[in-house]
Amino acid sequence: MTRDDFAGVPDTDIVVGVDGSPSSKAAVRWAVAQARHTGGRLRAVAAWEIPVYAGWLPTVPYDELAVAAGKMLSESVGEVLASEEPGVEVAEGVVPGHPAQVLVDESAHASLLVVGSRGRGTFAGTLLGSVSQHCVQHAHCPVVVVRGKS
Repeated sequence: MTRDDFAGVPDTDIVVGVDGSPSSKAAVRWAVAQARHTGGRLRAVAAWEIPVYAGWLPTVPYDELAVAAGKMLSESVGEVLASEEPGVEVAEGVVPGHPAQVLVDESAHASLLVVGSRGRGTFAGTLLGSVSQHCVQHAHCPVVVVRGKS
């Protein structure tokens, strides 16, 4: 999917990055509450990319990575929405690319970007993950970094 898949979506929407981690589910929960409060719509975005390792090519087909990302996104958003009151419109999108850059690009079409403080990165002891740090520094709209678990 590309930005064109969100054609017609107002730039006043809230974009939330989802990677399936407890921190991203907390971000979805916060974004749902904010959308309910402001009467906005939520755009949940999952990014994926082919892992690159020196001299190694992945054995997973390209299409399967996108399908897995879509499944993770739907399950994560569904889990949060199951415990929330209805009333917030949610659009889901799976976009190829590095998560930080995808979210920065999506922020150009949003009034607010919401991300978790730590995702699926390898250094769990960090206070602010590399994706959230990049978004805070480069987003085209205000950014909320949600700490904690869902």
